[in-house]
Formats: sequence, structure tokens, C-alpha cells
Amino acid sequence: MSKIIRIGTRDSELALWQANIVKNQLEDLGYKTELVPVKSTGDIVLDKPLYELGITGIFTRTLDIAMLNHDIDIAVHSLKDVPTVLPKGIVQAAVLKRGNVNDTLVFKHNEEFLGAKEAVIATGSLRRRAQWLNRFPTHTIVDLRGNVNSRLQKLADNDHWNGAIFAAAGIGRIGIRPDEAINLDWMIPAPAQGAIMITALGEDDYSLTACSQLNHRETEICTSIEREFLNKLEGGCTAPIGALAKIKNDEIVFKGVLLSFDGTKRIDVTRTEKVGQHDGMAKYCADFIIERGGNRLMDDIKNGHKNTNVYSTKSLTEDQRALLHNKAKAEHSDFIKISLNRIHPRFVKNEIDNVIITSKNAVESLLTSFSPAELQFKNIYCVGRRTKRMVEKRIGKVTHFENSAKKLANYLVEYIEGTTATYFCSDLRLDDLPTILEENNITLTEVEAYQTKYDGIRVSDSVESVMFYSPSTVQSFVQKNNIEVIAFCIGDSTAKEAKKHFKDVRIAKVPTVESVIELVNKHYV
Repeated sequence: MSKIIRIGTRDSELALWQANIVKNQLEDLGYKTELVPVKSTGDIVLDKPLYELGITGIFTRTLDIAMLNHDIDIAVHSLKDVPTVLPKGIVQAAVLKRGNVNDTLVFKHNEEFLGAKEAVIATGSLRRRAQWLNRFPTHTIVDLRGNVNSRLQKLADNDHWNGAIFAAAGIGRIGIRPDEAINLDWMIPAPAQGAIMITALGEDDYSLTACSQLNHRETEICTSIEREFLNKLEGGCTAPIGALAKIKNDEIVFKGVLLSFDGTKRIDVTRTEKVGQHDGMAKYCADFIIERGGNRLMDDIKNGHKNTNVYSTKSLTEDQRALLHNKAKAEHSDFIKISLNRIHPRFVKNEIDNVIITSKNAVESLLTSFSPAELQFKNIYCVGRRTKRMVEKRIGKVTHFENSAKKLANYLVEYIEGTTATYFCSDLRLDDLPTILEENNITLTEVEAYQTKYDGIRVSDSVESVMFYSPSTVQSFVQKNNIEVIAFCIGDSTAKEAKKHFKDVRIAKVPTVESVIELVNKHYV
């Protein structure tokens, strides 16, 4: 054991503490060692968030180069900082027993701000940022960089910050955890957080043999699953990805999460496997995330913080979002909320000759109030193919349908049997159909089947086009927004309302969400 093992490490207090742990353990086994502190790019560049540097393995690259140049024999890292694919020639030599895995909130005065609408939290981690905003969406996140000591000092010096988030292991290991700190048990940590890793050259049998004696098998199993999960999602150490595996009673329990940058989108996975039967665990969990929208979320992450330029006033499915051109950076939410009414039995107690249904919401309301057997309608007239399909699947045959209420009204003027009809509608409905029928001496009984409530939000100033699906979505949008946008509309009625507010109004060829997306893509190609 005459060879001296040169231990490469960053020169921060925490990194030196970790390197000294390795040094002491190796020396306890009889090996000779020497610390070789090396300053990394991550320590030098402190004026930008990590994700803006665009470098994977920012805290490990310098040590990797030193090892490949044979300036050091082994390197000691916080495992969460290490890329999931090591450079050619470098291998994992050991993982030490894991410390505290949690994230910790260090606060300035007290914890009362956690119940407040407004608060300012500092962190340089996108994962911590996204999970915090997911839980506290009205809070403000500010960037915080530097080593553990300097970050704590910045928190102390800033009167506007309520708190900052740290790795519990980091502030605990060097004995500087303040009393004003709480572990965030609800926050899923970074893959391999709290673990110390040793790397060596694959050809260096001496160092590999020495370090293998420090390896903690349980920690190695858990961190390997977490890092494989990260790798399968194709995320770097700056992606909003959390992962934690624990072994209890010979079972591995895994929790993983992928979030959008702003925390508004979140996909979770949980899995339990027996130790020894866990080989496919990471892949299963990554596939679970991907199949539930993770691909699209990762695409957004890879594209960086591109400003939203399209807004949909209706929530889109993952398949619909996948149809959008990559130049269309879209956000979406429901600008309309629907509340179904209880319909009085007197409106359906006898067979009704003519019924008009212009939306799926009216169908839902009818079926909430009555069984299909109670709905004895001789002729059912609909607006829209999807409404027609829903009626025929759940109530009965549709006599005729059109793509707009106005076209249906004109059809009924010519072909309706009799001179009366019952219209199951919303409290907010267009006047076209009732007006046309009344002008042609057709008596209409209007039944308020559901209520339409505006639920719009203020969109980003970067939004230049909006997807509208009904006149109500237009009205809801303009209640909260006073900006000129391109209005992509699902049909004529929606376009008519949009023209009251916007100069550039475009109408889909057919009244479907997919057709509106085609309009958007045509503009952004």
C-alpha cells in the first residue's frame, strides 16, 4: 500500500468536508492519501443560474479532466451533481452511505409567510423552484447561487427574502444548519441527493480496489435507480426532476416527479418492488411519466424558457398539444367553467316532439337529472358532430345536425315537424337560433340546463395569438385581457364574437380543436 491516492475535490468547505471523509476512511484501511483541491467552472461563474450555463456536469468536468490527465487518482463528488453518463474511461468506484436526503427551508424570522399569498423564496434549483411554485403558486422565486456559506449569508443580508432552500445534507455536514430551518418532507429531492460518490479511472485497479471497500450497497442500489430514472427521462441535473428510492423490509419504494419550469404541470409516479427484482423499476417509472405527457414536458424543458406566444382558452389533451408546431409555444387553461343544473321533471315527463341540443354540456345535464329511459324525444336536433355522437350513444337517434346554431335554425324553419320545440341551453347563449325560430312562428321553450361561468386569467404579454372555442371563451378572455391578438376560432359564431374585439380573426375549416390547431400551425410554419 505504498502508492499515494491523490483525491481530487472542489475547494468549497462542503466539498473538502466530503473529501476528508473519504480520505479518513481510506487511511483507516491503511492507504496513503493526498487531497488535491481543484476549482470548477460551477464555482467560478456565479452571476448566472446553472441552467443558463448550458453545461452538463458543471461541478464535475474540471475534476474529470484532471483525472484523465492523471493529475488525480480519484474524485469525490456530491452524487446529485454527477451526470448520469460518465466520461469515457471514468467509472463509479464507490458510493458512501447516504446522509439526509431532504431539502430544507431556512427562513428569516418565522414560518408564518407559508400561509401568506405573497412571499419571496431563494433557490438556484429548477427542481426546488418548480415544486415550490406547484405548492405555493403565488410566491416569488429568486435565484440564489454560490457555496452553502455564501448562500446563507446572502439570505441573512437580504431583507426582502422570506427564506431559501438548501440540501439538508449540505448544511448539516459542515455544522451550519440554523435553528430557523425545517425539512421539506413533501418535496421530492434530486436524484441521489445526500449521497457522496467516488470516481476513478476504469484502468486504475489499485484505486478501484481501495474505494470498493467504502461502498454502501443499499445506497448504491437506491441512487442507481434514481439516476437511471433521470437518464431515461433524458434530463440533466438542472431539469425539474425529483426522484427518491428507499429500502424497507426488503422492498424498494420509489417516488419520482417531473414538473414544468413554473410548477403548473406535474406528473408523479410511485412504484414498489422487491430487492433483487428491481432491474426494470427505473424504466417502468420513466415510461409511466413519458406516457402521461412527460415527452411534451421534456421538449419544453429542452427548448428552454421560450416565451409563450399562443394561448388556448380550453385545456388541450396531450395528443392535441403534440400536434402544435414547435414554433408555437402554447399554454392552456379552461376560460369557461360549467355548472350543471337540475332539470325539472315537467320538461321531460311526456314525449317531446322536437328537442334542440347545441352542446355536450346539455347532454350531461339531462343525463345527470334523468335516466336515458326517461328521455323520450321524438326528434332530436343537434349542433356539432361530437354532440351528435354523444346523444346517439347515450340518449337516442339524432334526426338532424348542423355545425352551427344559425344553420340549424334555418334548417328547422324548413323541415321541423310542427311548430314547437324545447331547447336545452346555457344561461349564456347566442340569440341567433331563438330569434330565427320565433320570427318564423316556431314556439321555443328554453330550459336552462347548465350555467356558463367566466374563469379567464391574465395571460403573458408575450402571447400574440389565442385559440377560441365559443363566444363565451372570447368574452371570458376580454374580461381579463386588453391586448390585440390573432384570434383562431373554431366556428362562425365564435368568430362573430371575436370580430367585436380583434382585427385579425381566422376560422377553422371544421369545428374541431384539431382544425383550430391546424390554423395555428399554418401561421407559425
